[in-house]
Amino acid sequence: MLAKGNPMGRVMMTILIFEVITIGLAIPVMIMVSEVPGATAGIAGGGAALLAILAAALLRRPAIGYPLGWLAQLAALGLGVLTVGMLAMGAMFAVLWVVCFVLGRRLDAGQRAQTP
Repeated sequence: MLAKGNPMGRVMMTILIFEVITIGLAIPVMIMVSEVPGATAGIAGGGAALLAILAAALLRRPAIGYPLGWLAQLAALGLGVLTVGMLAMGAMFAVLWVVCFVLGRRLDAGQRAQTP
């Protein structure tokens, strides 16, 4: 978890919001291109999008928001089972999430080192 005032928290929230948009746009792709049944695509995509929305909303409560954010990354990657395009997009968002988390941890460590 990152400290409460860490600027990477906002970046990670933005990643989750863009992930919601991408997942929402992937639902019709699952139905039309990958020929996934509509109910399956709606439930899987809707569930993943809802998880990402909850994670973004709860990032201000690090004990809840960050674990949900990690689960949202796994859910986006999991949608790759239904359509290959989401495997690539989920991987891209997961890499961005990990990089931002690592950079945020470095910022936290730097601030702790500067605090007397």
